Amino acid sequence: MEEAYFIIYVSDQSRSAVYYREVLGFEPILDVPGITEFRLLDGTILGVMPVESAARLIGDRHFAAADSQRTPKAELYLVVDDPSSYHRRAIECGGTELSPMQLRSWGHRAAYSLDQDGHVLAFAEKVAPETSA
Repeated sequence: MEEAYFIIYVSDQSRSAVYYREVLGFEPILDVPGITEFRLLDGTILGVMPVESAARLIGDRHFAAADSQRTPKAELYLVVDDPSSYHRRAIECGGTELSPMQLRSWGHRAAYSLDQDGHVLAFAEKVAPETSA
């Protein structure tokens, strides 16, 4: 596998491009009508695509007209340095906090928020396992 693209569908591409630019802290690698792309890692791309563009690609019958923008639809889980800063920016840029930063049972410290289109953002860091004495 050469690359992996994770495409999320959004109601307003411009608004979402600004949101992700501010939250992630870097510029997109592509920003054209119909899609904005951010390189997360070598070979891993986050795409922000307006619902209208997605509907043209796969057919509008797959999109419910009354779908709530605040209902979680997908999760983007990112292991980053200083996840608290990312989480704080997600909230400051218009996101909604779902769960504050805390130690999780799988060995990460993570916080969860919701973007304006109902996508869950989790920012996490690996925590060294505690050693018993």
